[in-house]
Order: sequence, then C-alpha cells, then structure tokens
Amino acid sequence: MQRNNSRKAGLIVACLLVASSGLFAQTTNSFSVKQAVDYAMQHAVQVRNALVDIKIQRQTNREVTSAAFPQINGSFTLNDYLDIPTSLIPAEFTGGTPGTYIPLQFGTKYNATGGIDISQLLFDGQVFVGLQARSAVLKFAEKQAEVTKEQIKVNVYKIYYQLVVGQKQLSAVDANIERFEKLLNDTKEIYKNGFAEKLDVDKVSVQLNNLKTEKTKIENQLQAGNAGLKFLLNMPQKETLALTDSLTEDELKAQVLTDSIRYEDRQEYQLLQLGKKLGEYNIRRYKLSYLPTVAAFGSYSKNAQRGKFDFFNDGPWFSTSLIGLKVSVPIFDGFAKRARVSKARFELEKTNNNIEQLKAAIDNELVQANINITSALVTVDNQKQNMKLAEQVYNTTKLKYEQGLGSNQEIYTAQTELKVAQSNYYGALYDAIVAKIDFLKATGKL
Repeated sequence: MQRNNSRKAGLIVACLLVASSGLFAQTTNSFSVKQAVDYAMQHAVQVRNALVDIKIQRQTNREVTSAAFPQINGSFTLNDYLDIPTSLIPAEFTGGTPGTYIPLQFGTKYNATGGIDISQLLFDGQVFVGLQARSAVLKFAEKQAEVTKEQIKVNVYKIYYQLVVGQKQLSAVDANIERFEKLLNDTKEIYKNGFAEKLDVDKVSVQLNNLKTEKTKIENQLQAGNAGLKFLLNMPQKETLALTDSLTEDELKAQVLTDSIRYEDRQEYQLLQLGKKLGEYNIRRYKLSYLPTVAAFGSYSKNAQRGKFDFFNDGPWFSTSLIGLKVSVPIFDGFAKRARVSKARFELEKTNNNIEQLKAAIDNELVQANINITSALVTVDNQKQNMKLAEQVYNTTKLKYEQGLGSNQEIYTAQTELKVAQSNYYGALYDAIVAKIDFLKATGKL
C-alpha cells in the first residue's frame, strides 16, 4: 500500500514538472541577418511610428480635401421669453402728446427656428494648391519612413555582425584554453618526472586562468550585445535570439569598389527632392492668396411663434430661403502675404542649399568608403596571415618544449603573440564589415 502511494506521488510530481516546463518555455528566434532586419521592419518602434506618421498624413490629406466639398450645417433654436421684449412707439401715433412714447410688447413668449445652411467653395487658390500637393506630401511621409528603415537596417547589420565576430573570437579563446589545459597536464607530468619546476606549473596555471577570465568577459559582452540587438529589434528580452549567419571573407569582398554613384539612389536625396517640391507648392499657395475667393451659399429655415408651447400642433411654420454668391477680395493685409511668400522662398533656398551640401557629402562618403573598405580588406588579409603564422610559431614552440628543447618562457611569448594576432584579426574583421556596410549605404545599395 505504501509503495502504491509513493508511485502515485511520483506520478503527480512528474506531471507537475511537465506542466511547469510548458509554462516557463521560452520562445527561441533563430535569425539570419536578413530575418533580423525583416523583424525590425515589423516591430522596431521607430519604424512603427514612421508608418503611423503616414497614416496621420493620409488623414491630413482628407482634411485638406474636405475644403473642396459642400459644407452643410443644421441648426435648431428654441426661445422662451421670460419677459417679452418691449419697444417704444411715439405717443402721437395713438393721439398722445408729441415727444412722448408708449411702451409696447411685440412678439410671442415662445419662438422656434429650424434651418439648414449649405456652402460650396468655388475658387480658393490656396485650397486648390493644397489639393495638388496631397500626393507629394504623402510621398514625403513615406520617404521619411524609408530613411528611418534604412538607418535601422544599418544598425541591425552592424550589431548582428559584431556579435558574429564575437562568437568567432570566443571560439578562438576556447581553442587557446584547450591548448593550455593540455600544456598544463603535460607540464604537470614533466614536473612529476623531475624535469620541470613547480614554478613552471604555476605559470601555466596563471595563463590558463587569464584565458578563462578573458572568455568570461567575451561571454558577458556577447550577452550585452545580444540584449542590445533585441532592444533594437523591439524583441522581448525574455525571448531567446540565436544568430545563424556566419561571416566569410568572400562575402566581405563581394559588391565593393566603385567610383560612380547616382544621387537618386540615396534615400536622403530623394527626401530632399520631395521637400523641394513641397517648398515650390508653398510659394505657389501664398502667391494665389492674392486672388479673390468665391463661394456659393444657400439657407432654408422654418420659424414658428407661439403664445403657448404647442409647436407640435397644427400651428403655422413660416419658411425663409435664400441663395447667394460671396466674393472676398483681398485689398490690404499689412503686407502679411508678401512676407509669407518671401519666407517660403527663403525656405526653398535653404532646401536647395541642403541638396547641394548632401551631394558633396555623398561624394565624400563614397571616397571615404572606398578608402576604408580597401584598407580594411587588405588589413584582414594581413592579420589572417599573421594569425596563421603566430599559430604555427606556437605549435612549433610547444613541440620543442615537449621534446625538452625549449623553455616555458618561449611558450608564454608565443601564446601572447598568438592572442595579439587573434585579437587584431577579429578587430580587422569587424572593421571590414562596418566598412562594407558603410560602403553599401554610401552607394545606396544596402
């Protein structure tokens, strides 16, 4: 009986463990750099806000369009005169003394008026220019979103590949730890056989501990970088992000080196061109404000007057209706319109200046990007050769030590040189990928 109870208790515990594991399961996202960019385009707050700005602009366009549609308003007024208005009439009208007046109350206690007013704008230069500019304004908001997306893409690429390079560096440190663990075991054996000193064993142990400390630092940096990438993607920190892309030198050397560029390929240039177009619309809008505006209007109303509150009975309702045309001619506004036109022209001048400056900046970026990517690729090749040579030197020095032909100091020196060569190589590798990303952005091909 006791055994059965224990079995039942064990089964319950097992079920609870399975259930709890499902509750605490984490979502794992295994992303290539392209998948990371796609995720950012859907979830990054800056991108989402840029897309909301497009929606806002669409509603603003509808607001502008509404000015060209008929404007219809209804109204209803109900008056209850607690004191009916009093008017004075000359007393002589009723045979009284000239120069005196008789107070009389005219009207009824209750008055009701219901009506409808309609107006239609026939001509307003500013409104018509606003209607023409709707498409350009919407494109401007969309292009701003594209610029935001591109910047997010650049940042995702850089952080992603920084983590990829960090993983490679961590693998190199693991290989160094494995080498020194073997060296430590070999040194201990040599010490046991009386061919080494305790000091030699301690020196190797110190080097091994330093490598393990370095590994811990790199792991912490990778964790912080991973958290930073998730923040950029707007991915919950509780989810797991695994990077699936690797980084090869062939990828670094692909699609690089060009001396020509089309300014139109750059998102920032396209944005400024749209801004220039909007500036031209603005000038035209203020110029047309000198012209008269024309609007048609109409009104229809019903009015009833009652001594008692019986508007819903069969009493009479009197109709009033009218139609009209209103022409507003601007005559003098204290030179406000001229100031607006001049201001718009100055704004357009600034935009043109910004376009010229951007062209010069793009030219400079292209020159700098070509220099940086060329130098970075050469540095990667050189540092890779240095790393291979340093590894060969280390292996040869270790072999000499194991054969009794070398000293511990030579091994420490070779290991130090190998670590420096590895660090230089991975630093050059990351510099190269940053140079490649900046180059693609400069040429508008990212």
